[in-house]
Amino acid sequence: MSDQLNGIFPVLPTPFDANGKIDRTSMSRLAKYAIDAKVSGVVFPGFASEVEHLSSDERTTLLTDVASEVGTKTKVIAGASAETFSEVVQNGHIALRLGINWIMVQPPLSLGDVSADITAFMSEISKQLPTAMIIFQNAPKPRGLNLTPQAILEIVESLPNVRYIKEETLPAGPAITEILSERPAHLYGVIGGGGARYIIDEYKRGASGAMPALELVEHHVSLDRAWQDGDVNTARTIYNKTLPLLTVQAVYRMRLTKYVLLRRGIIKTTFLRAPAPELDLIAKQSIDDQLSDLGLLTSWIENTT
Repeated sequence: MSDQLNGIFPVLPTPFDANGKIDRTSMSRLAKYAIDAKVSGVVFPGFASEVEHLSSDERTTLLTDVASEVGTKTKVIAGASAETFSEVVQNGHIALRLGINWIMVQPPLSLGDVSADITAFMSEISKQLPTAMIIFQNAPKPRGLNLTPQAILEIVESLPNVRYIKEETLPAGPAITEILSERPAHLYGVIGGGGARYIIDEYKRGASGAMPALELVEHHVSLDRAWQDGDVNTARTIYNKTLPLLTVQAVYRMRLTKYVLLRRGIIKTTFLRAPAPELDLIAKQSIDDQLSDLGLLTSWIENTT
């Protein structure tokens, strides 16, 4: 596999059973669903995985299941972010032992936005994980540090194993342009976030890929392939079709993702540990209408048998 990241890298949600326990069978099915869609890689755990609501043992168990299901079929990016230095290092070592070399880290909120403090933190992480290829996640407040492009560039200048920035502050587009125009040689590129709601703008500015949620993965992969082939009109057509559902996803977050995946027969429940608005009957009917428009109101199981 190439040592660079190009394409669609969906963040896998965490499936739970009706009692709120992790559902390992569904976790493996989610990974297989992504592989069947021909993604460039998968991400676990991330914010969309309800990572703050998983224990260390649960994170390890599920990441192990993902790595086992994926094998060499595609890349795995392991989220290692945590509140403390020792936890980040521990999460990184677990990933490396599983054969996962791509590690995504968002510096803890406790560091604030002082570049020198973040640089020192990430430098120590790099020393402890010297074989890891690191993706530096820059999320907007209140979940992230909301760093400026100049702060990002100042931080990564001295961190040679930071290979990508996941840029998802708002608006992300100008930040992507600035980072890419002044990036150090060791920084391969920038990957977009924001649920792929801004993916066309991000790609126009040179983003190498995106990390959306999972529920529209077939369409996001098709969009990416069309863009890479130079078929901008097809990419824009696909993008425009996905926007109605993505605007709903911006409000309901993981609740919508899990509802869609349940309707597709991939997971067994929509149980959430993280807080999110409930979907009432009218909201569900509206989502079903949009899934029908996208050709996704069919069981994934039926399509793979």
